[in-house]
Amino acid sequence: MSDPSSGAAAAMRRTLASWLSAPEADSRRASLPTVMLFLAPALIVYAALTAYPVLRTFYNSFFNVADLASSEFVGWTHYAEVFKDKTFWAAVRNTAIWSVIGPVLDVVVGLLLALCLYAGVPFSRFLRVAWFTPVLLSYVVVGIMWVWIYNYDWGVVNGLLRAMGLGSWAQAWLGDPRFALGSLIVTHAWKWAGFNMVVCLAALHSLPSEVLEAAELDNCGWWHKLTDIIVPMLWPTLLNLYILAFIGKMKVFDLVWIMTEGGPVWSTETVSTYVYKRAFNWNTFDLGYPSAIAVVWFFVVVGFVVFFNVLFRRRERMEY
Repeated sequence: MSDPSSGAAAAMRRTLASWLSAPEADSRRASLPTVMLFLAPALIVYAALTAYPVLRTFYNSFFNVADLASSEFVGWTHYAEVFKDKTFWAAVRNTAIWSVIGPVLDVVVGLLLALCLYAGVPFSRFLRVAWFTPVLLSYVVVGIMWVWIYNYDWGVVNGLLRAMGLGSWAQAWLGDPRFALGSLIVTHAWKWAGFNMVVCLAALHSLPSEVLEAAELDNCGWWHKLTDIIVPMLWPTLLNLYILAFIGKMKVFDLVWIMTEGGPVWSTETVSTYVYKRAFNWNTFDLGYPSAIAVVWFFVVVGFVVFFNVLFRRRERMEY
Protein backbone atom coordinates (compact mmCIF):
# COMPACT_ATOMS: atom_id res chain seq x y z
CA MET A 1 0.00 0.00 0.00
CA SER A 2 1.48 3.36 -1.03
CA ASP A 3 2.20 6.10 1.45
CA PRO A 4 -0.33 9.01 1.07
CA SER A 5 2.25 11.49 2.29
CA SER A 6 4.62 10.56 -0.58
CA GLY A 7 1.83 11.22 -3.17
CA ALA A 8 1.08 14.65 -1.69
CA ALA A 9 4.78 15.50 -1.72
CA ALA A 10 5.05 14.53 -5.39
CA ALA A 11 2.06 16.70 -6.28
CA MET A 12 3.59 19.62 -4.41
CA ARG A 13 6.90 19.17 -6.27
CA ARG A 14 5.09 19.21 -9.64
CA THR A 15 3.23 22.39 -8.67
CA LEU A 16 6.42 24.14 -7.59
CA ALA A 17 8.16 23.04 -10.78
CA SER A 18 5.35 24.46 -12.92
CA TRP A 19 5.56 27.77 -11.04
CA LEU A 20 9.33 28.06 -11.32
CA SER A 21 9.60 26.93 -14.93
CA ALA A 22 9.75 29.58 -17.67
CA PRO A 23 6.45 30.27 -19.44
CA GLU A 24 6.03 28.70 -22.85
CA ALA A 25 6.95 31.05 -25.64
CA ASP A 26 4.02 32.22 -27.76
CA SER A 27 5.12 32.20 -31.37
CA ARG A 28 2.51 34.86 -32.19
CA ARG A 29 4.07 37.39 -29.79
CA ALA A 30 7.02 39.51 -30.80
CA SER A 31 9.47 41.07 -28.39
CA LEU A 32 9.08 44.72 -27.43
CA PRO A 33 12.15 45.89 -29.44
CA THR A 34 10.79 44.16 -32.53
CA VAL A 35 7.38 45.77 -32.08
CA MET A 36 8.93 49.21 -31.62
CA LEU A 37 11.12 48.71 -34.69
CA PHE A 38 8.02 48.24 -36.85
CA LEU A 39 5.98 50.95 -35.11
CA ALA A 40 8.68 53.60 -35.07
CA PRO A 41 8.26 54.89 -38.68
CA ALA A 42 4.49 55.25 -38.26
CA LEU A 43 4.87 56.87 -34.84
CA ILE A 44 7.44 59.36 -36.15
CA VAL A 45 5.22 60.35 -39.07
CA TYR A 46 2.17 60.65 -36.78
CA ALA A 47 4.08 62.72 -34.23
CA ALA A 48 5.56 65.04 -36.88
CA LEU A 49 2.49 65.55 -39.07
CA THR A 50 -0.42 65.19 -36.63
CA ALA A 51 0.45 65.38 -32.94
CA TYR A 52 2.94 68.27 -33.15
CA PRO A 53 0.77 70.53 -35.38
CA VAL A 54 -2.21 69.98 -33.07
CA LEU A 55 -0.22 70.77 -29.93
CA ARG A 56 1.44 73.74 -31.64
CA THR A 57 -2.00 75.10 -32.60
CA PHE A 58 -3.10 74.89 -28.96
CA TYR A 59 0.12 76.68 -27.93
CA ASN A 60 -0.15 79.39 -30.60
CA SER A 61 -3.71 80.22 -29.61
CA PHE A 62 -2.35 81.95 -26.48
CA PHE A 63 0.10 84.17 -28.40
CA ASN A 64 0.29 86.84 -31.06
CA VAL A 65 2.41 84.94 -33.55
CA ALA A 66 3.87 87.38 -36.05
CA ASP A 67 6.88 85.09 -36.35
CA LEU A 68 8.02 82.16 -34.26
CA ALA A 69 10.96 84.12 -32.76
CA SER A 70 8.96 87.03 -31.32
CA SER A 71 5.63 85.70 -30.08
CA GLU A 72 3.75 87.75 -27.51
CA PHE A 73 1.76 85.98 -24.81
CA VAL A 74 -1.86 87.26 -24.69
CA GLY A 75 -3.55 84.57 -22.58
CA TRP A 76 -7.25 84.06 -23.30
CA THR A 77 -7.60 87.26 -25.36
CA HIS A 78 -8.03 85.47 -28.68
CA TYR A 79 -10.75 83.21 -27.27
CA ALA A 80 -12.65 86.25 -25.98
CA GLU A 81 -12.42 87.84 -29.45
CA VAL A 82 -13.65 84.69 -31.18
CA PHE A 83 -17.00 84.79 -29.42
CA LYS A 84 -17.48 88.47 -30.42
CA ASP A 85 -16.49 87.89 -34.06
CA LYS A 86 -19.58 88.26 -36.30
CA THR A 87 -17.85 86.66 -39.29
CA PHE A 88 -17.01 83.63 -37.17
CA TRP A 89 -20.68 83.23 -36.22
CA ALA A 90 -21.70 83.60 -39.88
CA ALA A 91 -19.26 80.81 -40.70
CA VAL A 92 -20.67 78.69 -37.85
CA ARG A 93 -24.22 79.24 -39.13
CA ASN A 94 -23.28 78.23 -42.70
CA THR A 95 -21.36 75.18 -41.49
CA ALA A 96 -24.28 74.14 -39.27
CA ILE A 97 -26.78 74.47 -42.15
CA TRP A 98 -24.49 72.46 -44.39
CA SER A 99 -23.86 69.79 -41.74
CA VAL A 100 -27.54 69.26 -40.95
CA ILE A 101 -29.18 69.59 -44.37
CA GLY A 102 -26.38 68.30 -46.60
CA PRO A 103 -26.27 64.75 -45.15
CA VAL A 104 -30.05 64.40 -45.52
CA LEU A 105 -29.75 65.19 -49.23
CA ASP A 106 -26.75 62.87 -49.59
CA VAL A 107 -28.47 59.91 -47.95
CA VAL A 108 -31.86 60.38 -49.65
CA VAL A 109 -30.32 60.68 -53.12
CA GLY A 110 -28.03 57.71 -52.47
CA LEU A 111 -30.96 55.60 -51.27
CA LEU A 112 -33.10 56.50 -54.29
CA LEU A 113 -30.29 55.61 -56.70
CA ALA A 114 -29.74 52.31 -54.88
CA LEU A 115 -33.47 51.50 -55.06
CA CYS A 116 -33.41 52.13 -58.81
CA LEU A 117 -30.53 49.69 -59.26
CA TYR A 118 -32.08 47.18 -56.84
CA ALA A 119 -35.31 47.29 -58.86
CA GLY A 120 -33.33 46.45 -62.01
CA VAL A 121 -33.87 49.55 -64.13
CA PRO A 122 -32.63 49.29 -67.75
CA PHE A 123 -28.91 49.94 -68.26
CA SER A 124 -28.33 49.40 -64.55
CA ARG A 125 -24.68 48.39 -65.06
CA PHE A 126 -23.95 51.57 -66.98
CA LEU A 127 -25.86 53.71 -64.48
CA ARG A 128 -23.98 52.15 -61.56
CA VAL A 129 -20.66 53.23 -63.09
CA ALA A 130 -22.00 56.63 -64.19
CA TRP A 131 -23.46 57.47 -60.78
CA PHE A 132 -20.33 56.35 -58.93
CA THR A 133 -17.87 58.20 -61.20
CA PRO A 134 -18.18 61.61 -59.41
CA VAL A 135 -16.83 59.98 -56.23
CA LEU A 136 -13.56 59.35 -58.08
CA LEU A 137 -13.17 62.96 -59.20
CA SER A 138 -11.15 65.44 -57.16
CA TYR A 139 -12.76 68.49 -55.61
CA VAL A 140 -10.83 70.67 -58.04
CA VAL A 141 -12.39 69.00 -61.08
CA VAL A 142 -15.87 68.94 -59.50
CA GLY A 143 -15.63 72.57 -58.43
CA ILE A 144 -14.51 73.89 -61.82
CA MET A 145 -17.09 71.78 -63.64
CA TRP A 146 -19.98 73.06 -61.47
CA VAL A 147 -18.81 76.66 -61.74
CA TRP A 148 -19.34 76.23 -65.48
CA ILE A 149 -22.70 74.50 -64.93
CA TYR A 150 -23.89 77.40 -62.73
CA ASN A 151 -22.63 80.11 -65.10
CA TYR A 152 -25.33 82.73 -65.62
CA ASP A 153 -24.79 83.28 -69.36
CA TRP A 154 -23.97 79.85 -70.77
CA GLY A 155 -24.28 77.40 -67.86
CA VAL A 156 -26.35 74.22 -68.26
CA VAL A 157 -28.77 75.08 -65.44
CA ASN A 158 -29.80 78.47 -66.80
CA GLY A 159 -29.72 77.10 -70.35
CA LEU A 160 -32.28 74.41 -69.45
CA LEU A 161 -34.48 76.93 -67.66
CA ARG A 162 -34.46 79.23 -70.68
CA ALA A 163 -35.15 76.30 -73.01
CA MET A 164 -38.23 75.41 -70.94
CA GLY A 165 -39.50 78.99 -71.05
CA LEU A 166 -38.47 79.64 -67.44
CA GLY A 167 -35.86 82.26 -68.23
CA SER A 168 -37.07 84.45 -65.37
CA TRP A 169 -35.87 81.74 -62.97
CA ALA A 170 -32.29 81.97 -64.27
CA GLN A 171 -30.00 83.10 -61.49
CA ALA A 172 -26.39 83.88 -60.77
CA TRP A 173 -26.36 80.77 -58.60
CA LEU A 174 -22.95 81.35 -57.09
CA GLY A 175 -23.13 85.15 -57.14
CA ASP A 176 -26.37 85.61 -55.24
CA PRO A 177 -26.11 85.20 -51.43
CA ARG A 178 -29.62 83.68 -51.37
CA PHE A 179 -28.64 80.72 -53.60
CA ALA A 180 -24.87 80.32 -53.22
CA LEU A 181 -24.86 78.03 -50.17
CA GLY A 182 -27.68 75.84 -51.55
CA SER A 183 -25.81 75.54 -54.86
CA LEU A 184 -22.71 74.30 -53.04
CA ILE A 185 -24.74 71.80 -51.03
CA VAL A 186 -26.24 70.39 -54.25
CA THR A 187 -22.79 70.10 -55.81
CA HIS A 188 -21.43 68.29 -52.76
CA ALA A 189 -24.42 65.91 -52.76
CA TRP A 190 -23.84 65.18 -56.46
CA LYS A 191 -20.24 64.21 -55.76
CA TRP A 192 -21.00 61.85 -52.85
CA ALA A 193 -24.34 60.38 -53.97
CA GLY A 194 -22.53 57.48 -55.64
CA PHE A 195 -20.77 56.48 -52.43
CA ASN A 196 -24.03 56.46 -50.48
CA MET A 197 -25.63 54.54 -53.34
CA VAL A 198 -23.05 51.74 -53.10
CA VAL A 199 -23.47 51.43 -49.32
CA CYS A 200 -27.28 51.45 -49.53
CA LEU A 201 -27.22 48.92 -52.39
CA ALA A 202 -25.06 46.55 -50.36
CA ALA A 203 -27.46 46.93 -47.42
CA LEU A 204 -30.46 46.28 -49.69
CA HIS A 205 -28.93 43.04 -50.95
CA SER A 206 -28.36 41.90 -47.37
CA LEU A 207 -32.03 42.24 -46.41
CA PRO A 208 -33.79 38.93 -45.70
CA SER A 209 -35.62 37.96 -48.87
CA GLU A 210 -38.34 36.15 -46.87
CA VAL A 211 -39.64 39.42 -45.46
CA LEU A 212 -39.81 41.11 -48.87
CA GLU A 213 -41.45 38.05 -50.45
CA ALA A 214 -44.02 37.93 -47.66
CA ALA A 215 -44.84 41.60 -48.28
CA GLU A 216 -45.36 40.88 -51.97
CA LEU A 217 -47.64 37.94 -51.17
CA ASP A 218 -49.70 40.28 -48.98
CA ASN A 219 -50.04 42.65 -51.97
CA CYS A 220 -48.13 45.36 -50.13
CA GLY A 221 -47.76 48.41 -52.38
CA TRP A 222 -44.32 49.72 -53.26
CA TRP A 223 -44.73 52.82 -51.07
CA HIS A 224 -45.70 50.84 -47.96
CA LYS A 225 -43.01 48.30 -48.77
CA LEU A 226 -40.49 51.14 -48.85
CA THR A 227 -41.64 53.08 -45.79
CA ASP A 228 -42.78 50.18 -43.56
CA ILE A 229 -40.20 47.50 -44.40
CA ILE A 230 -37.14 48.64 -46.33
CA VAL A 231 -36.37 51.96 -44.65
CA PRO A 232 -36.86 50.63 -41.07
CA MET A 233 -34.59 47.67 -41.83
CA LEU A 234 -32.00 49.97 -43.43
CA TRP A 235 -32.25 52.54 -40.64
CA PRO A 236 -28.92 51.68 -38.91
CA THR A 237 -27.09 51.97 -42.25
CA LEU A 238 -28.78 55.25 -43.12
CA LEU A 239 -28.02 56.63 -39.66
CA ASN A 240 -24.35 55.71 -39.96
CA LEU A 241 -24.14 57.40 -43.36
CA TYR A 242 -25.78 60.52 -41.97
CA ILE A 243 -23.40 60.77 -39.02
CA LEU A 244 -20.30 60.20 -41.17
CA ALA A 245 -21.48 62.89 -43.59
CA PHE A 246 -22.34 65.24 -40.70
CA ILE A 247 -18.84 65.01 -39.22
CA GLY A 248 -17.23 65.38 -42.65
CA LYS A 249 -19.20 68.51 -43.45
CA MET A 250 -18.20 70.13 -40.17
CA LYS A 251 -14.73 70.40 -41.76
CA VAL A 252 -15.68 71.18 -45.37
CA PHE A 253 -13.13 73.37 -47.12
CA ASP A 254 -12.01 72.26 -50.60
CA LEU A 255 -15.20 72.71 -52.61
CA VAL A 256 -16.05 76.05 -50.99
CA TRP A 257 -12.62 77.46 -51.62
CA ILE A 258 -12.58 76.39 -55.27
CA MET A 259 -16.10 77.58 -56.14
CA THR A 260 -16.72 80.73 -54.05
CA GLU A 261 -13.87 81.26 -51.54
CA GLY A 262 -16.57 81.88 -48.94
CA GLY A 263 -18.42 84.60 -50.86
CA PRO A 264 -20.48 86.39 -51.79
CA VAL A 265 -20.77 88.46 -48.58
CA TRP A 266 -19.83 85.52 -46.31
CA SER A 267 -22.86 83.57 -47.54
CA THR A 268 -20.82 80.40 -48.11
CA GLU A 269 -18.11 81.00 -45.53
CA THR A 270 -17.38 77.93 -43.41
CA VAL A 271 -15.27 77.71 -40.29
CA SER A 272 -12.46 75.99 -42.18
CA THR A 273 -12.29 78.63 -44.92
CA TYR A 274 -12.42 81.41 -42.32
CA VAL A 275 -9.51 79.91 -40.39
CA TYR A 276 -7.50 79.66 -43.60
CA LYS A 277 -8.28 83.27 -44.56
CA ARG A 278 -7.32 84.63 -41.16
CA ALA A 279 -4.10 82.60 -41.14
CA PHE A 280 -2.79 83.00 -44.69
CA ASN A 281 -5.09 85.01 -46.94
CA TRP A 282 -5.61 88.31 -45.17
CA ASN A 283 -1.93 89.08 -44.51
CA THR A 284 -2.69 89.74 -40.85
CA PHE A 285 0.69 88.27 -39.90
CA ASP A 286 -0.81 86.59 -36.85
CA LEU A 287 -1.35 82.85 -36.45
CA GLY A 288 -2.62 83.19 -32.88
CA TYR A 289 -6.20 84.23 -33.58
CA PRO A 290 -6.89 81.63 -36.32
CA SER A 291 -5.34 79.03 -34.00
CA ALA A 292 -7.89 79.99 -31.33
CA ILE A 293 -10.74 79.56 -33.85
CA ALA A 294 -9.34 76.17 -34.86
CA VAL A 295 -9.13 75.07 -31.21
CA VAL A 296 -12.72 76.14 -30.50
CA TRP A 297 -14.00 74.29 -33.56
CA PHE A 298 -11.85 71.26 -32.70
CA PHE A 299 -13.70 70.91 -29.40
CA VAL A 300 -17.06 71.40 -31.13
CA VAL A 301 -16.32 68.55 -33.56
CA VAL A 302 -14.97 66.33 -30.77
CA GLY A 303 -18.08 67.11 -28.73
CA PHE A 304 -20.34 65.89 -31.54
CA VAL A 305 -18.23 62.75 -32.03
CA VAL A 306 -18.49 61.92 -28.31
CA PHE A 307 -22.24 62.66 -28.37
CA PHE A 308 -22.82 60.30 -31.29
CA ASN A 309 -20.68 57.60 -29.67
CA VAL A 310 -22.70 57.80 -26.47
CA LEU A 311 -25.92 57.77 -28.50
CA PHE A 312 -24.86 54.66 -30.39
CA ARG A 313 -23.68 52.95 -27.22
CA ARG A 314 -27.06 53.48 -25.57
CA ARG A 315 -28.80 52.27 -28.71
CA GLU A 316 -26.77 49.05 -28.70
CA ARG A 317 -27.62 48.47 -25.04
CA MET A 318 -31.29 48.92 -25.85
CA GLU A 319 -31.13 46.51 -28.78
CA TYR A 320 -29.11 43.79 -27.10
